[in-house]
Amino acid sequence: MTGRRSFWGWGLEKDEPTNEQRQETAARLSKRFGRDVTAPPIPRIEDVTLRAPRTTPPASLREFTTSETYDRAWHSYGRSFRDVIRAVRGQFDNPPDVVAYPRTEAEVVATLEWCGEANLTAIPYGGGSSVVAGVEPPEGGGPSVSIDLSKLDQVLEIDATSRAARIQAGVLGPALEDQLRPHGFTLRHFPQSFEFSTLGGWIATRSGGHYATNHTHIDDFVESVRMVTPKGVWESRRLPGSGAGPSPDRMILGSEGTLGIITEAWMRIQGRPVFRASAGLTFDSWQAGYEAARHVVQAKLWPANCRLLDPVEAGSAAGLKGDEALLIIAFESADVPQDAFIREAVNIARAAGGRIDDSAIKISDGRNEEVGREGAVGAWRNSFITAPYSRNMTAGTGLVSDTFETSITWDRWPEFDRNIREAMNGALQRVCGGGSLSCRFTHVYTDGPAPYYSFSGMGRPGAELEMWAELKHAASDAVIANGGTITHHHAVGRDHMPWYREQRPPLFEAALRAAKEAVDPQGLLNPGILIG
Repeated sequence: MTGRRSFWGWGLEKDEPTNEQRQETAARLSKRFGRDVTAPPIPRIEDVTLRAPRTTPPASLREFTTSETYDRAWHSYGRSFRDVIRAVRGQFDNPPDVVAYPRTEAEVVATLEWCGEANLTAIPYGGGSSVVAGVEPPEGGGPSVSIDLSKLDQVLEIDATSRAARIQAGVLGPALEDQLRPHGFTLRHFPQSFEFSTLGGWIATRSGGHYATNHTHIDDFVESVRMVTPKGVWESRRLPGSGAGPSPDRMILGSEGTLGIITEAWMRIQGRPVFRASAGLTFDSWQAGYEAARHVVQAKLWPANCRLLDPVEAGSAAGLKGDEALLIIAFESADVPQDAFIREAVNIARAAGGRIDDSAIKISDGRNEEVGREGAVGAWRNSFITAPYSRNMTAGTGLVSDTFETSITWDRWPEFDRNIREAMNGALQRVCGGGSLSCRFTHVYTDGPAPYYSFSGMGRPGAELEMWAELKHAASDAVIANGGTITHHHAVGRDHMPWYREQRPPLFEAALRAAKEAVDPQGLLNPGILIG
């Protein structure tokens, strides 16, 4: 990565839109919604005024800590709709007082020791891509330190025999792959935030990545984890599997920075794919499409990609007409040709009503890496990769848009989907006078899908946050009321806490509090996340 990160939007400063581009976007929105829409100017860091730092690092830490305005503003938020709206307004009411960039685990330890001595809130920070308020200081709290792991960014060791690598937690996705590539390996974990998220962040939030079936969450790739806590270092034994009591790694996975700071992990890696196969089947209805997806996944062929787009999503993101669902199926392997697998999956999907010409089934023998990047499948791929940048163009125009994701068993899925759509369409009508709602499956399991809904509506400039909050609450209420999980892969953070409390068993909350007390008795680490 070359260049400085944008302090207010997604990506690098050099990739920020110009004010002219934002006004062009506003003009298109004006035409679409039949009202005057303008885009506020892009904020400049020179114009941002922050609260004065309320604490000063000791001399021993000053070489890798800072209280510069840019660093504090950048570490104030993640990159959710709410975060970008506040940032584009220049609204940084509660920044961290200090940002630490430890270069070694010893410096992580020293930073936590200082936080303990001075009673400072410590916020572990990976790539800052949180969309659930997982990295911002708690409101009304005392001085805080954002502990940025970006200097811990190396692949330290590769065990080619066992196919595992010891990797520092602060490495961003692209840099991780760049270091594995010369050895012929890949982690093959590509969340949508891949470009600006880290290994430690993936583990802490139980990230969902590239694979739509079988090995989907980062959990499946973790061999062991090392974590620094206020009470000492926690490291599990490196093993392919163990039945020795509850897993210490499972407690770290999804801990969201509340129990400690992940510094490194042994991760299962694999050979880089050589053989690929891809197909995009269309269906007359959303219902026929999800039945096809169910049959494919329950056949246990384990396609790497098995993503279903409803007609709205297929029209807006894949270039279809808007009246067909699209099922994207893809296989890949470093060792085995994939033509037999793709043909079996296509046969299953066709039997459920899917349409595709044989000539549109793309198969590579290792010489064509463009498989899966053509036609509607390729259009959706490009849309998926660039989606986080679109918010930079519309922030502050009055457009209210966001996503929410969940999972549900197949037997409850049809009713669940009907109820979610009814609730959200009603909320969009009530809040915005109407809007759009679409859905896709990001992952599919033998026992149920993980649907990912996107919504948008034109609100009132200046009132976006209040309108967003009403829509977010409506979505979350509907998900929990209909038996889904409040999050499949976006994490809990602060935004999902009220519904996470409803979802988890009360005794589990007590057990989690006890674990927190054991490793962080002062409550320094990310207070308000997971544990009230």
